[in-house]
Amino acid sequence: MSTITADEAVAQTEVEPAELGVALNTAFEGRHHERRAAGRAAYPADGMHRDPSLGLAEARQWTLERLQVLVEHGFGQAIQPAESADAATLVQSLIDFETISYGDLSVAIKSGVQHGLFGGAIASLGDDAQQARFLGRALSLDLLGCFAMTERGHGSDVQSLETTITFDPETGDFVVHSPKHSSAKTYIGNAAAHGHMAAVFGQLIVDGHEHGVHCILVPIRDRDGAVLSGVTIGDNGHKGGLIGVDNGWISFDHVRVPRDLLLNRFGSVTADGAYESSIDNPNRRFFSMLGALVRGRICIGGGAALAARRALSIATLYAQQRTQFRHPGTDEETPLLDYLAHQRKLLPAIARAYALGFAQNDLIDSFARVASNPDHEPKDQRALETLAAGLKALNTEFANATVQTCREACGGAGYMSENRLTQLRADTDVFATFEGDNTVLLQLVAKGVLTNYAEVWGGLDRLGMVQASARLVGSSVIERTGAGLLAERLVATARRKGDSAAFYDRGWQAWMFEERERHSIDSLARRMRAADRNSFDAVNAMQDHVLFVARAHMDRVVLDSFIAGIEACADPAAKQTLEELCTLFALTSLEADAGWFLAHNRMSDARAKALRKHINQICGELRPRATALVEGFGIPAEWLGSAMLDG
Repeated sequence: MSTITADEAVAQTEVEPAELGVALNTAFEGRHHERRAAGRAAYPADGMHRDPSLGLAEARQWTLERLQVLVEHGFGQAIQPAESADAATLVQSLIDFETISYGDLSVAIKSGVQHGLFGGAIASLGDDAQQARFLGRALSLDLLGCFAMTERGHGSDVQSLETTITFDPETGDFVVHSPKHSSAKTYIGNAAAHGHMAAVFGQLIVDGHEHGVHCILVPIRDRDGAVLSGVTIGDNGHKGGLIGVDNGWISFDHVRVPRDLLLNRFGSVTADGAYESSIDNPNRRFFSMLGALVRGRICIGGGAALAARRALSIATLYAQQRTQFRHPGTDEETPLLDYLAHQRKLLPAIARAYALGFAQNDLIDSFARVASNPDHEPKDQRALETLAAGLKALNTEFANATVQTCREACGGAGYMSENRLTQLRADTDVFATFEGDNTVLLQLVAKGVLTNYAEVWGGLDRLGMVQASARLVGSSVIERTGAGLLAERLVATARRKGDSAAFYDRGWQAWMFEERERHSIDSLARRMRAADRNSFDAVNAMQDHVLFVARAHMDRVVLDSFIAGIEACADPAAKQTLEELCTLFALTSLEADAGWFLAHNRMSDARAKALRKHINQICGELRPRATALVEGFGIPAEWLGSAMLDG
């Protein structure tokens, strides 16, 4: 099977985006449009797609070489020490990862491992001397590194890692050791072939006392690539996707590491063996350390979202040119996208892609604001981590579902490797797992939401809660950021209209999202108050409710961002199109949970039945603008690299 070159792709699809597409892209990328446009202009598109016939070793070498080219073009350099990072640079680091994700996702993930995780660990957890010594080398690829957190026995449960980092007072060294088979680090990017140093997470032990999980830099290979004494490295082998990333496992047998390689921003050991930390509480210290690494979670969500947009662009453009069955009374065959069933596959997904994109913009801003302010409030950090966890889960779930839908929508052509959808499907699959398993992340979201709830209601008995609710007079205890203030005003208006509000009334839509979130939080909190929290069975029985709360909260947050993004749009035609897309997103979300709204008397039976009709109507109205909708994603047509788009 042949693959097309970048130049051939350009020749096949060299068309200028429509005026509406340009306006949509400007609005969609919002405050970061100029940075994203500059990234696209700087990105060396030639050779951006890996030949799917490459073997494992060849794919890994191609990926490393491709990353080296990107570094030469300035990508991956926007990682700064935590204490000096400014908001603009922090934003740029996230935009860089997005831009790299336009191409082969193995390259993006290898950059994420090298720059975001290994480099990010040094920047976020190291002191000035460590950053001066290693950070520049990591960013330039002079020092290829690994991020060694996950173990065979512990992935999401980082606090229970088994690797030990023990201080030896006689030599002043640390001894890094894997005491069990289950404590070997595994699925570690850059480990199998290319890495020379690993940022290793393990339990710090000083004078027999455990001080929780810390991170230490451990050399694993010499300059010639030979594995160092005491280090055992294995190859995880061929994976379901991302075959260009050399994942492997690492085990340590009492490996001695100099004291100055312990990354010590949150905890250090003096030469005479005294442990020191500016954070006394071990749990707070642990979560502060992990919070400093939130950038990776944001990147993964953004990369997944871009993969979904790539798939939607390919499938939508193909559906416009591929015809099937004659139109009654004519000799013309009907384009796939003229069929309602096909519209229902693609257009609601396009609407959700826009919604998630606006939310990602707000997340980027939140990250830059919090990370650039060393005096930020703990509440702000918690809000950032909750939003990052939730959007990572939503974006990666959406990517996996959407890429599969797009593959099916393209029929047999979609199954051909040269058309890129199967590779996207394979590469995005694991996004649901790394940088936090999605189920665990949604549980973290629910925990954050319940923490906010407890701060409002926690000290009140049942009578006190009733009285407080009465004082609120129909408003909500739901905490909103700046992006949600407009939605809050719209909800207040919709409440006064009640069930008479129109389907297209944005306030009514936002009200339904809010009601779903508010009621589910309230009922979960009451269940938890009544339950024995020390009982596994009692807590376990609420897991489905916990996940529902998280999803309801995140969908409301995403809608808030969409509404704010529309408000900021200056182009009338683009704004009207975004209004329709937002309604499509809102109504399809309500349709998916129609059973809940009916069961909880938040929607009449007539309204629930009418949802489908209105969704179908919007799909039909948007269909003539389908090309402009995907042009709004900002992916140059020649970068899609799909052979079937040659007409």
